[in-house]
Amino acid sequence: MSQQHRGACFCGAVQVEVTGVPEAMGYCHCEDCRHWSAGPVNAFILWRPDAVRVTRGGEHLESYQRTPNSIRKWCRHCGGHVLTEHPSMGLIDVYAAVTPEVAFTPALHVHYQESVLRIADGLPKMRDVPAELGGSGATLPE
Repeated sequence: MSQQHRGACFCGAVQVEVTGVPEAMGYCHCEDCRHWSAGPVNAFILWRPDAVRVTRGGEHLESYQRTPNSIRKWCRHCGGHVLTEHPSMGLIDVYAAVTPEVAFTPALHVHYQESVLRIADGLPKMRDVPAELGGSGATLPE
């Protein structure tokens, strides 16, 4: 039986369920994620699209697509961020804070060249994203 985890936006109007095991967890330092999250770094949990389901309040989701790489979605009632679709990677980021039942165990940092907050945690620091996700696979020093 697959493991299921539930989460919601800030007010609870939009609820999501993720099933199985995430594809990746980590921290993104790109300028877009920093501005979107209003923080110096964004904690992500990537899932295959078939593992993510909006179970309630889908009609309350709004979206914004600044680049072809990301379709960001939030609740129109509370403004709470819910998820980001990444069509080029074939993955969906359901933010770590949205699904508190999922044990967040980050494995890497992506877009570290854009970092405004250096984090010395021993995890790999990627220049962009891993090669298997369409990036260079290049790493940077901590």
